[in-house]
Amino acid sequence: MNRRHFIQKSSAVTASVLGFPAILRSASPNSMLQVASIGVGGMGGNTMRSIATHSKVKIVAICDVDRKPLDKAAEAHPDATKHKDWRELLANHADKFDAVSVGTPDHMHAPIGITVLRGKKHLYLQKPMAPTLHECRVLQHEAVKAGVVTQLGNQGRSSIESRMTEQLIRGGAIGKIKEVILWENKPLSWWPKNTELRPQGDAIPEGFDWDNWVGVRTERPYLAQSYHPQTWRAWFDFGVGEMGDMGCHHFDTSFGALKLTAPLKVRQLGAGSSGPLWGKTRKVELIFPGTEYTAGDTIKLTWHDGDTRPDASLISLPKGVDKLPESGTFWIGETGSIFKNYRGGRPFVLPEESFSAEKYPRGLKGQDHYHNWVDAIFEGGKATSDFSHGGPLTETVLVGAMADRVAGEWLEWDRDKLAFTNSEAANNLVRRDYRDGWKIEGLG
Repeated sequence: MNRRHFIQKSSAVTASVLGFPAILRSASPNSMLQVASIGVGGMGGNTMRSIATHSKVKIVAICDVDRKPLDKAAEAHPDATKHKDWRELLANHADKFDAVSVGTPDHMHAPIGITVLRGKKHLYLQKPMAPTLHECRVLQHEAVKAGVVTQLGNQGRSSIESRMTEQLIRGGAIGKIKEVILWENKPLSWWPKNTELRPQGDAIPEGFDWDNWVGVRTERPYLAQSYHPQTWRAWFDFGVGEMGDMGCHHFDTSFGALKLTAPLKVRQLGAGSSGPLWGKTRKVELIFPGTEYTAGDTIKLTWHDGDTRPDASLISLPKGVDKLPESGTFWIGETGSIFKNYRGGRPFVLPEESFSAEKYPRGLKGQDHYHNWVDAIFEGGKATSDFSHGGPLTETVLVGAMADRVAGEWLEWDRDKLAFTNSEAANNLVRRDYRDGWKIEGLG
C-alpha cells in the first residue's frame, strides 16, 4: 500500500498529516483487529487492557512518553512494538495496525486523534473528546470524512442502569421532563501537590520525554508533583477541571434520553477561575431548547461539583437512602421524578408507590463499552458513543466548563457559528493555537 508521508512544517520532527494507508474495513470475521495504543498509563492503560480482552483483538504497538508505563505494557504485550513518539509511530508503522486507542492527557487528544482519522484508522478516544470546542468540531468532521468506527470513552453509556434510565424517560414514566439536577462531589485526587510555577525547573525523571508530553502547548520547565502523572487535569493548559473529567459521564443519559442538541446559554454561579488553574468548585446552569421529551420550550440542567451540593429540598430520595450520595442525577418530571446514584445502582422512579417494579424495563443485557467498539468495526456499524453522539455531548460539557472562566454572566452559545455571541472573553476560549513545530492543518 502506498503511504503519503508527513509534510515537515519546521526543522522539528513534528508535522501535519495528509494520510496513511487505507485499511481493510471489510475484514474477515476470522481475522484479528490489529490495535495500536497511544498513552498506556493510567486510564489509557486501562483502555488498552480492556480492549485487549476481546477475542479478536491483538495489541501490536504501544506508545507512551514515559518509559515506566510503556515497559509495564510491554510485559503484557511482548510482541507489540514500543514507541515513545506517537508521530513516529503513525508516520512509519501505520501499515501494521487497523485501529488506535488514545488515552493521553486531554490536550493531546485532538492532534493525535485527527492524525489517526486522517490515516483512516478506527479510533477509541478517551473523554473529553478534546479541551476546546474547535478541536471537538474538527474531530467530528474528520470522523465523518474518514468513514471509520469511533468511540468516546464515556463507558457508563453502555451500562444497563444508564440504558434503563433512558428508556424510563423516553417511555414517559414521569411525564415530560421539567428540569435536571446533576452533582459530582468526589475528592479531587488529581489536584497537584505543587501549584507554584517556578521559573527554575526540576530534574526530569529518567525515561520521561517532557517536551513530547507538553506537545502542542507552550514550552515550560518541568516541575515535580505538578503535571505528571495524573495531576495535569487541574491546569487550564492541559485539562478541563472536574467538569471536563466527569461531565461526559453525567450528562450522557440526559443528553441521549431527551435528544438534547446544544445549550442556548450558560452561566457559572460561583466565583469562577482565572490564571493557570481551573477552579476547584462550580455551579453551572445550562439552558437547552426543548424537545419532544421536555415539558417546556426550554429546559434547565444544573451542574454542581467541588462539594457545591444541590439544594436537598429539591430532591426526593428513595426509601433507605438517608442523604444525598456523593454523585448523582435527579430528573424532575410532570408526574414524578427519577433519582439515580452515579456510583451505582438502578434508577428509582418516585414516588415509589406510584411505579411498581413490573413497570421497569426488562431484558436489558450487559454491554462492554470497549468490546462494543470492536464489534462495530467487524460488523460495519456504529459504536454506542460514536462521535456523532460523543462530539455534541463533549461540546455541551465544554460550553459549561468555559463559563468557569467568565463567571457570573449568561453566555449565549451559537452552535452553528461555534461562537459565544455576547462575550469576547468567552469566545477567545473556543480555540487555541499550537506552538511552533507542532501545528497541524485545520487545528492550532
